[in-house]
Amino acid sequence: MHELIRNFIEKSVFGVCSSIARAMGIRSSRVRLYFIYLSFVTIGSPIIIYLIMAFWLNLRKYLRKGYHLLID
Repeated sequence: MHELIRNFIEKSVFGVCSSIARAMGIRSSRVRLYFIYLSFVTIGSPIIIYLIMAFWLNLRKYLRKGYHLLID
């Protein structure tokens, strides 16, 4: 059970960093460190960018699976 929870958290939380790392061809741990350093330097603005990118990745995942967003 502990392993399932850990895998879920790692996949959902660190998915953004690993996607960015894969696109740039670098290690995901390096991307995580850059987010941490930038958060301290710029007082939190990378966290906002991170949340926007996480939303965008989830939206793309749903669109690729064939789910359509209903806008009424």
